[in-house]
Amino acid sequence: MSDGHTPWPDERSQERPQEEWSHVPVLLQEAVQALQVRPSGLYVDGTFGRGGHARAILQGLGPQGRLVALDRDPQAVAAAHAIADARLTVCHASFADLAQVLQGLGLESVDGVLLDLGVSSPQIDNPARGFSFRHDAPLDMRMDTTRGQTAAEFLAQADEHEIARIIRDYGEERFAHPIAKAVVARRTSGRPLVRTRELAEVVARAVRTREPGQDPATRTFQALRIHVNGELDALEHGLRAALEHLGPQGRLAVISFHSLEDRLVKQFIARESREVIDRRAPFAPPPPLRLRAIARARPSPGEIAANPRARSAILRVAERTGDAPA
Repeated sequence: MSDGHTPWPDERSQERPQEEWSHVPVLLQEAVQALQVRPSGLYVDGTFGRGGHARAILQGLGPQGRLVALDRDPQAVAAAHAIADARLTVCHASFADLAQVLQGLGLESVDGVLLDLGVSSPQIDNPARGFSFRHDAPLDMRMDTTRGQTAAEFLAQADEHEIARIIRDYGEERFAHPIAKAVVARRTSGRPLVRTRELAEVVARAVRTREPGQDPATRTFQALRIHVNGELDALEHGLRAALEHLGPQGRLAVISFHSLEDRLVKQFIARESREVIDRRAPFAPPPPLRLRAIARARPSPGEIAANPRARSAILRVAERTGDAPA
């Protein structure tokens, strides 16, 4: 679970023992209700995290129901395997690979898909993961620690233009170019950035002004996290795979935490809910709509008070129309 367009706001959590790195699911009842869980249904939780949504879905399933839970984080997968429930299938995979996962399980059609996007509280609260500028730790930021390039490796290799583009596009940071220039200057001096606090200090010197209450490094850390994990590409792939595998009246529920994610989800649902006229055959009947927008929800004031990290969340729900997947 990440935080919003204003990226992760204050990260006020203090360093704690690992067993206290918990995750409070956001919009729990709203998301599970949106799926309209049937006792015999087949559902996908594309981001298990620590299992808050998954456990609620399992509570709605009968003996014949089934839940497929995915997560790219090995620690989340280990937490999922700790649930002793024959109805639960756990896969170490990104929801970007949903189509391959379902194919491997011999499944063609599902009744609902839930995606809870971004970084989870255990990831951001564990200093060793390198997501937070509040702790001095290796500059990692990978959700899947078994593969891929770390944030430090990216900053050690990318040129100034590429670093600026990532920070500008994914962090919506107006000081992207001064930050990139400072990162490259530091690297050129023979001291590449390898720790979170080093990066935060470089950013703080490069950013001239900042919104009250927001750390200068907030947007840069968000941008690097999104890039390192390919989050927006994964979301596009996951949304397409979900649509292709939802059965009739199957539900898609997506919880987003910043404007880049929510914009993709909103545009995807709108595009698949709109009639498209083929200009090459203007009098031909348009293809049937594949989605119908159902609902949009935000956390209540009570939920935000209990869990401030929920404040920028938005849930969008759509329903599959037409025939079942082939």
